[in-house]
This record gives sequence, C-alpha cells and structure tokens, in this order.
Amino acid sequence: MKVVVVDYGSGNLASAARGLSLAAQREGISADVEITAVPDVVARADRIVLPGQGAFADCANGLAGVAGLRDAIIRATDAGAPFLGICVGMQLMAERGLEHEVTRGFGWIAGDIAPMSAPGLRLPQMGWNELAFTPGIHPLLDGLLPGDHAYFVHSYALARNNPAEVIATTDYGGPVVAMVAQGNRAGTQFHVEKSQEVGLRILGNFLRWTP
Repeated sequence: MKVVVVDYGSGNLASAARGLSLAAQREGISADVEITAVPDVVARADRIVLPGQGAFADCANGLAGVAGLRDAIIRATDAGAPFLGICVGMQLMAERGLEHEVTRGFGWIAGDIAPMSAPGLRLPQMGWNELAFTPGIHPLLDGLLPGDHAYFVHSYALARNNPAEVIATTDYGGPVVAMVAQGNRAGTQFHVEKSQEVGLRILGNFLRWTP
C-alpha cells in the first residue's frame, strides 16, 4: 500500500508520516509511507493524507503554488483513493475559508471555515478535548468511545455545515465540528499525529478503511 503525506510547506509532515508508519505496524499492514510534493506520486497513491496548520488562505495558496499538486489530489480521490485531511487539511475540504479573505476550498463538504465563537473561553482552542459521536457512525471511529480525548489547536471551525457530513464534534463554548466524512474523503479538525492512542487508532482505521 502506497500512502502519501502531501508536502506543500505546511503541517507536521514528519509527525504524520511517523504516526501512519506506527499505525501500519500495529495493524499488521504493509504500507510504504512517503512525504512528497510530486504530483505524479500523489496521483498514483493508494491513500492520501493532507496535513495543514496556520491560516486557511496560506495553506490553500501553498497548495496551489505547487504546479499540478491540487489537481493530482482531486484526480486520485475522484478515482476512489481514501483521503484524510488533518486540521487545516480538513478545513480545505470545505467550500470556502473566511480567514482574512474569502478563499476557495476543495468543496467536498458543505460549509465555510469561519471564526469560532467561544464566549468566556480563550482562542485559539488549544489542548485536549472530548470527542462526541454516535458509536458505529463511521469506520474511522471504530475502537473509540464517546468521551475519548483528542488534541486541538485552532480558532476557526466549520460553519454552515451539512450535519450528515459531520461524524464527531467537540464542545468549546458550544458544538464544534471535530470530524467530517463524505464518500472516500474524511478529515479531523484535531491533530491525529498529536492525539496519542486516539490518533493512532484513527490512523489505523484510515489504513484499513474501504469506502
């Protein structure tokens, strides 16, 4: 299995790759994990992971700045390759980002990435928080329980969403989208590569996922 971590100058690339390799080892899966910015390698991958951190527009522009890379991701996922977006990588799945300016996303899930409203709480949301979900709602959550913790760092979140595409939330002054899925494309607002056992379980589930 060829798993690529997309390198466009943003995200914890090495940490994500290490997490995927460890998850594969634990699951007994033979996986070749590669960090790459080469469109042809991405287009031929069996699975694609898109990390991201920072501002939505910066990440979108960084991705667009590598000739052919965005199109390679679209071609591969249109052909059925499972995709996992992490943090801003998940946010890029949405229709638009509203951070500093209006920036187009992939449009794979409904909604905008908008400033969070968390009265009385500090932003960005930074640290461990509980996941809320319905057991059995999606294979990426197999082996986890509502109340398990994941590690978040963000001050923008998915708004105007389609509830059918939301598979987990967290609470930070109100419900906040934590995970989304649509077809063979999924994403986590939290950092799976920093979420210890919970993150490794999700990565292992992603490697076994057959949407």
